[in-house]
Amino acid sequence: MEAVSVTVVQKDAQIAADEHPKAPGSGLVDAVKTSIRLVPRQLNDEIELAKLELGDKKSRVGGVAISAVMALVFLALLVVALVVAAIAGLGTVLPLWLSALLVSAALLIVIGISALVAYKKFKSLLPVLPEHAWRGVRHDLGIVKEGRAFDPATLDPEPLTREEKKAAKAESEQAKAKAHAERDAKDAEGGPKATADELIKRTTARREHLLSLREELVSEADVKKQTTYLVDTAVTKARETVNKAAVGAVGQAVETAKERWKPLAILALSATVCVLLLRKLVKK
Repeated sequence: MEAVSVTVVQKDAQIAADEHPKAPGSGLVDAVKTSIRLVPRQLNDEIELAKLELGDKKSRVGGVAISAVMALVFLALLVVALVVAAIAGLGTVLPLWLSALLVSAALLIVIGISALVAYKKFKSLLPVLPEHAWRGVRHDLGIVKEGRAFDPATLDPEPLTREEKKAAKAESEQAKAKAHAERDAKDAEGGPKATADELIKRTTARREHLLSLREELVSEADVKKQTTYLVDTAVTKARETVNKAAVGAVGQAVETAKERWKPLAILALSATVCVLLLRKLVKK
């Protein structure tokens, strides 16, 4: 388990370490990309840590529930003792069986009145959902989805038979089992689950990494620095363009001069040869 946590932390740390040093503009993009990759992992680990803590609290809640049940049991015993005391008190002036019947009748009347009040209040709340509002929402959604082709009669489906209910229940259980199997397979692919201590270490290391990325983003997002970088880049590109244009112009001028002066050089050479021949002829 410790090896799994260390491996995950090393992978997170290598996300930015594998990047080569680049210009400030590209560094900003790299920092943003790295943050986008790290934030979901951090959230997932925080959720897993919350699940582990809730599981620990659930076990503690079990102990609290046991204590509460014991308190309710003793409260019931207290009520029984009070009822017995009431019966014994009435038994001093009435027969014991008659006093027990009177106390039981009084308790039955109280229970009946309470149940009747609860039933009327619950019946006034039915249906629990706001029926007309919920039907209107479904109607609006159907119109948005299908337009005039939507049939409002589908909002009030016919009650299902016993066989249809069983089939729907079986289908729902099958879908739940399939989802559970897929979740188990996904958990198995991810390896053994990390403990709470490992998650705390992992989230702490990743939090430090995110803090360094934030500082890098703040420094890279400096307007003055970015403006200077863009101006320098533009000047460099302009110089390169001018140099390329100048080199091209010089080369083209040399080629043009060569093409123009070749005939003139040949003509001058021919004239020189002719003059030399004429001088030799004149001397003879």
